[in-house]
Amino acid sequence: MEDRDIWTILREVKTIALVGASDKADRPSYVVMEFLLSQGYDVIPVSPKLAGQTLLGQPVFASLKDIPCPVDMVDVFRHSDAAYEIAQEAIAIKASVLWMQIGVINHEAEALAQSAGLKVVMNLCPKIEIKRLGMNQS
Repeated sequence: MEDRDIWTILREVKTIALVGASDKADRPSYVVMEFLLSQGYDVIPVSPKLAGQTLLGQPVFASLKDIPCPVDMVDVFRHSDAAYEIAQEAIAIKASVLWMQIGVINHEAEALAQSAGLKVVMNLCPKIEIKRLGMNQS
């Protein structure tokens, strides 16, 4: 994916569902969620284990389908083998972007999401890309 495409995605999305959210401050998902919130994104943590609680002031949902508002981007912090099912859920909730974090590589999930019209970013981190592209707002 070209830098301009990543730039456009990060400029257009407003609401991000972060699948695989952790309440441990030393976990990458926590650090990225905290950063994205500081950049002005609405970040909705998704974790069956933490559902019903709050994380960084945001209510946690068990699954994407439980989120009561539209989601622009689904950010995947799960193992690569879970990405296909998450792609199916992202399509079902009409997200426009499926973003798979560093180390999350699933070409079947990528193909499925793209065939449904979603933009797909794989094996990258939005926090790193925001900083690399000079988009950092904090």
